Amino acid sequence: MKNITQTNATRALAQKKIPFKEYDHGLPAERSGAEIAEALGQDKERVFKTLVTVSPKTGKNYVFMVPVAEELDLKKAAKAAGEKSVEMIKAKDLLPLTGYVHGGCSPIGMKKAFPTFIHKTAETFPEIFCSGGRVGLQIELSLDSLRRIVRIEPADIV
Repeated sequence: MKNITQTNATRALAQKKIPFKEYDHGLPAERSGAEIAEALGQDKERVFKTLVTVSPKTGKNYVFMVPVAEELDLKKAAKAAGEKSVEMIKAKDLLPLTGYVHGGCSPIGMKKAFPTFIHKTAETFPEIFCSGGRVGLQIELSLDSLRRIVRIEPADIV
């Protein structure tokens, strides 16, 4: 497992000897997820973006992974998390909270473990893609491998 770059996500995976592949697509953060999937030569349903939310009532944070061409349904997300509502965190709060920047946020290796949900379609693929912890870096791994490092729950969230 030769790493393209060391990130919190790739270090955590390597430390636990969890198999993964890295891809550097070289696109800037402002590119859409669909463009990233295309650059990887992958179906946009297999490439997941990582979104971080907060409950305005409890202040708890939640992580949601949805296919890059989809939008997170905040009502369904709140229901999955057992909250009345959730909202996206402000971009300026992402780095101090997770250790990652917008466009490079991985569900793996965050500063703190947050309840994490993935759209249920992830279960239909042998491997999925998600951010490797920096802009331009994607990792490919099985959902079972992801579950070995992140407590993740499939849910209907789009």
